[in-house]
Amino acid sequence: MTTAKKIEQIVSEFPEDFVFTYRDLGLTAEDSANVIKKLNRLAESGAISKLSKGRFFKPKKSMFGALNPPVEEVVKDLLVKNGKIIGYLTNYSVYNQLGLTSQIPNTIVIGSNTKRSKTRRGNTEIRFVLQRNEITKASIYQLQLLDVIKSIKSIPDTDIDKSCARMLVLLSELNERQINALMRMAQLYPPRVIALLGALLQQMGCKLDLSALRGRLNPISSYNYGISQTVLSFSQQWKIK
Repeated sequence: MTTAKKIEQIVSEFPEDFVFTYRDLGLTAEDSANVIKKLNRLAESGAISKLSKGRFFKPKKSMFGALNPPVEEVVKDLLVKNGKIIGYLTNYSVYNQLGLTSQIPNTIVIGSNTKRSKTRRGNTEIRFVLQRNEITKASIYQLQLLDVIKSIKSIPDTDIDKSCARMLVLLSELNERQINALMRMAQLYPPRVIALLGALLQQMGCKLDLSALRGRLNPISSYNYGISQTVLSFSQQWKIK
């Protein structure tokens, strides 16, 4: 079988939406130049789609045409490396998933323990935000919630009251262990995040000791969010305006 035919056969066995590079074909390094040329020809013919330089995928078809792969698939190499989690989707990338907005983002944001420069995948910009807490499979959801609180005033197509009301629902779904972990992680966030988290937890009737959060706040500082008292009745106790 020729190399070209072998490439076509391997690619035909890939699932739809699977983003791949020439390395995923398992051919020898000596064949890499020919493999890339063949993949580019397959993309030109419409058999596969090109995501960005050296990255391809088999598009899922709909009545409206070919669909782009899920966000997690587009940036999977930026989230996991050699089996280790190195990043997580956050901010714009999860607002819609968490029911905070109906808008679909055109920017992907990834939390990372190291500083990284922004990049692009096709027409999509990818930005990185520094995360001071350790990123693990168990911590990602709590970190996403804290990141939402950090940027809650800038969530598109909504307002601060609606965002806080939704956060109350999401926080109420956590168990005691998860809330304890959330409060621990919050202590590496800015004081305004800690204050709003404390107010939200108190509002939802959390029975856990919130003194660790209060202890991280400057008693003479205040935090301007513009949240109504009907949504967050304990805001004054946390110096939230």
